[in-house]
Amino acid sequence: MTAMGLMGSPYRYGGTEPSGGFDCSGLVNYVFSQAAGAQLPRSAGSQAAASRRISRRELREGDLVFFNTLGRPNSHVGIYIGDGRFVNAPSSGGRVRIDTMDNPYFSRRFDSARTLFARR
Repeated sequence: MTAMGLMGSPYRYGGTEPSGGFDCSGLVNYVFSQAAGAQLPRSAGSQAAASRRISRRELREGDLVFFNTLGRPNSHVGIYIGDGRFVNAPSSGGRVRIDTMDNPYFSRRFDSARTLFARR
């Protein structure tokens, strides 16, 4: 719900708060800080390293999805919200929005599904 409440916030490289905008990892960092009081690393790559890989079929709401958008693994991150959708801060000039895992741009660049949560 925290991520959904930030829909439409502007993209800003290095951004970490609603008033100034977000980049992808800044959005994830802010959401987890606000919703769970969790401090995550700042970059998408570091967030990937701090989380546990899961299979795509194991994705649950609140898990993270990583993409290779800059020619390197884990260069973009979003928060999975269910039904093949995720919230992310996509790019310069963009706004926080929902995209789908089967969007051709993202499906070709999918790297991994990861979680910060314990699974039963």
